[in-house]
Amino acid sequence: MSSSYWTRILLILNLSFVCLLSSATQVDYDANAIIINGERRVIFSGAIHYPRSTPQMWPDLIRKAKDGGLDAIETYIFWNAHEPQRHQYDFSGNLDFIKFFKLVQEAGLYAIIRIGPYVCSEWNYGGFPVWLHNIPGIQLRTNNEIYKNEMQIFTTKIVNMCKEANLFAPQGGPIILAQIENEYGNIMGPYKEAGKSYINWCAQMATSQNIGVPWIMCQQSDAPQPMINTCNGFYCDEFVPNNPKSPKMWTENWTGWFKKWGDKDPHRTPQDVSFAVARFFQAGGVLQNYYMYHGGTNFGRDAGGPFIITSYDYDAPLDEYGNLNQPKWGHLKQLHEAIKLGEKLLTSGNVTTKQFGNGVNLTTYSNTTSGERFCFLSNTNTSQDANVDLQQDGKYFVPAWSVSILHGCNKEVYNTAKVNTETTVMVKKPIELGTKLSWTWAQETIRDTLHGKGSFNAAKLIEQKEATSDVSDYLWYMTSIENMGTSSHNATLYVKSSGQVLHAYVNSKHIGSQFGYDFEFNQPAILRPGKNFLTLLSATVGLQNYGEFFDLGPEGLAGGPVELNVDGMASLNLSSNIWNYKVGLNGEAKRLYDPNSPHPQIWKSSKKLPIGKPMKWYRTSFKIPPGTSPVVVDLQGMGKGHAWVNGNSLGRYWPSQIADTNGCSDTCDYRGEYKPEKCVTNCGNPSQRWYHVPRSFLNDGTNTLILFEEMGGNPSHVSFQTVVAAAV
Repeated sequence: MSSSYWTRILLILNLSFVCLLSSATQVDYDANAIIINGERRVIFSGAIHYPRSTPQMWPDLIRKAKDGGLDAIETYIFWNAHEPQRHQYDFSGNLDFIKFFKLVQEAGLYAIIRIGPYVCSEWNYGGFPVWLHNIPGIQLRTNNEIYKNEMQIFTTKIVNMCKEANLFAPQGGPIILAQIENEYGNIMGPYKEAGKSYINWCAQMATSQNIGVPWIMCQQSDAPQPMINTCNGFYCDEFVPNNPKSPKMWTENWTGWFKKWGDKDPHRTPQDVSFAVARFFQAGGVLQNYYMYHGGTNFGRDAGGPFIITSYDYDAPLDEYGNLNQPKWGHLKQLHEAIKLGEKLLTSGNVTTKQFGNGVNLTTYSNTTSGERFCFLSNTNTSQDANVDLQQDGKYFVPAWSVSILHGCNKEVYNTAKVNTETTVMVKKPIELGTKLSWTWAQETIRDTLHGKGSFNAAKLIEQKEATSDVSDYLWYMTSIENMGTSSHNATLYVKSSGQVLHAYVNSKHIGSQFGYDFEFNQPAILRPGKNFLTLLSATVGLQNYGEFFDLGPEGLAGGPVELNVDGMASLNLSSNIWNYKVGLNGEAKRLYDPNSPHPQIWKSSKKLPIGKPMKWYRTSFKIPPGTSPVVVDLQGMGKGHAWVNGNSLGRYWPSQIADTNGCSDTCDYRGEYKPEKCVTNCGNPSQRWYHVPRSFLNDGTNTLILFEEMGGNPSHVSFQTVVAAAV
């Protein structure tokens, strides 16, 4: 072989090596910037949670985030979704976070990974798998060796998966920041010294992972070095990091708020969100992340709470279905463009502030060598507009509760209160399916439980998480009582429940239902001579996801008491009876939610569809709607239950939960600090009537909708619609 051949080979190898090196990204920081490969940056990020959408939706969501001016996408990692059973993992479908991050990188964006692994996030049990709770001797989120071992195993697995996929920036990947724990400082006090020891251990464990990018801790004012502590909230302009060398980061700018069953729709105006962002960067902010940029849907049983609804729209810049929420998306896009004009000065320049009084301030970033300037002119007064004379730099009208961005300090390029983006509303359009939906039905068989037949027993009332490991919302409690007399007795059944829903049966007769966070059930019953069967069905509606020791909050009957108060006799405390238990529904065990269930014979058809009756399964078929617009199913008329399309869970439904009729308005004053009770709509209507049917759930041919109705509803009113944007 000629020497020129080897020269070419060496040249190719050298070029390949250079390309390999150049693909690596160095992430540093100081008090004024995120420094990426030596370039000083301010970063706009937005939260898009991969399991709250579908893989087919990801590219479009990411593209719209980039088009909206974001530099990065942030997501939690959801422990209970990935490890539903101890050390048995699932990273398939919409849990494929590796694929999600690769799509982020392909779009030319950075990524922020928030491992937690406690996430809060209005997610079931805060993201903890319930099997964790049931390990003997464990204590969660504190200095407990059993818990720390499980947390480290999961964290290390996620980190190693990212390393194997070359996802960290020094490997050429998109991830520039990682988070450990989540908002622990908010609830740390009751854990006392064990909490402090735990947070120090979290920092040591995280840094030992050697990921090559900075670690952050949100809402942790005493975050140990080298953790960067960050802020969450509606406003973070006054936040100061605990280390003067740390950049000022805002990990959660709440673009709206979540909703519970029975709540009205919360809205946060684009004027207020942009005001908060501009104030943050005026005050030296370096990175801010919108929570949420796309909220999405709590599919399956992922909604936490309790009582958090299936939609996680969050009034985010991208709505639940991925449509642009205008004018919020466009108004923020313009804000990003305006602030980026001053990026060099914001990250390197000198800063001075001049106060004009009455809440008006001028902050100037400048380069004394070149003479370049970039200004924020803010008015934090909640009612009085301001006219400001900057002499040679011009005169400016600054509305109350707004910020003007002045390029060169002499040209207004943006004001947070002056919205010039079009406003759109999402309109539901009925789909012409050709024929009316035709339904079959099946009864949820409960004869076994009404007669006390379970799968295990105990001489106590067991806490529901302990009994079910949360594999189902439902747990049956069953016992019997002997009436030794020869006549029936009037009685009152008393049940102390820790929530969230209770259905009570005595001798196969349904005597009442009740729901709430923590309630007392009292209903009359009749005790016949001989053996009497008492059956109590407890249902959860999302496990608690936030608060100190939230994991210890009891669910179900959890010790009771359960009592029978019999006329003319002493009260009978049944709490220590032998109780039989059964987890879940027979229909769940038979997989009736799956069109391919091996029990097709169970479905019945009749001229008169049974309606208004509890514990019913309903099934219908429909064709895929034409076009590409998002699809929803309108469950108006149904009570409470769960919906599936082609075996894919759409989540819990509860359209019979109606929002209060008071407090709504067609107008909203954006001025003044935002609270979730401010600017609400949808008074007097179901908290959620429409449920997202992702198009990837649909087949080209026949599709199957299956509903489990727990309380009683009328499926004849159910219909499919598409969601389209219409200008206002």
